[in-house]
Amino acid sequence: MSKNLLRQLANALSVALAITVNILASTLPLNGQNTGEISDRFQVYFVPAGYVFAIWGVIYIGWIAFAVFQFLPKQQENPRLQNLGYLFALSGIFNAAWLFCWHYNQFGLSVLFMLALLGTLIFSYLKLDVGRTTVSAVERWCVDIPFSVYLGWITVATVANITSYLYSISWNGFGIPAQVWAAIMIAVASLLGVLMALSRRDSGYLFVLLWSFIGIAVKQAESPLVANSAWAASALALGLAVYSIILRRRK
Repeated sequence: MSKNLLRQLANALSVALAITVNILASTLPLNGQNTGEISDRFQVYFVPAGYVFAIWGVIYIGWIAFAVFQFLPKQQENPRLQNLGYLFALSGIFNAAWLFCWHYNQFGLSVLFMLALLGTLIFSYLKLDVGRTTVSAVERWCVDIPFSVYLGWITVATVANITSYLYSISWNGFGIPAQVWAAIMIAVASLLGVLMALSRRDSGYLFVLLWSFIGIAVKQAESPLVANSAWAASALALGLAVYSIILRRRK
């Protein structure tokens, strides 16, 4: 078996594993708990409305598109995919492991797996050189955009996961109100959006931030500081996404 075929099979099996565990997490559900129900236990402010989690459907489609694309005859020797190696396959394992930790109330361990997942996606993004490498429209939709969307969502999910864990251990936030911390985290996420727009012109990543910020604003409508911060961040993300699209088309 060639190295390329082994890598392709590992990626496909990773997609199958991650999707299966994600489906079982909600349908069984794992440990008798639904993913969203666990999240609702934590009275934190960096959490979007429930409908926002529908983005997982988009992520699943991206995974499948990538898995199929890599098997195409013309992609057997694709240097970008070869350079990616087994990072994508590893991300699927981390994703599944996080779900088990979350559903079995191992919140500290879930943070470690979430950070591992985030790190793997960042390395994948850099290995693929998303936003800086000229690719065909098909490769952009099957590789670049799926990784941008996935990284964008896991960026937001990591902050939410850490926030929930800190709540679970009754961290007092150095005396700073939880609403203020949420506004700070929204500002930090917005800064990441600015960096992505300036360095990568990555509209996919930015639209995920936009989707998430609107969801936070809707969910936290009763907290003016958080909601207003989220709406302001939404406007910024939308502007940066449009800016990125215009610059990319001109190029």
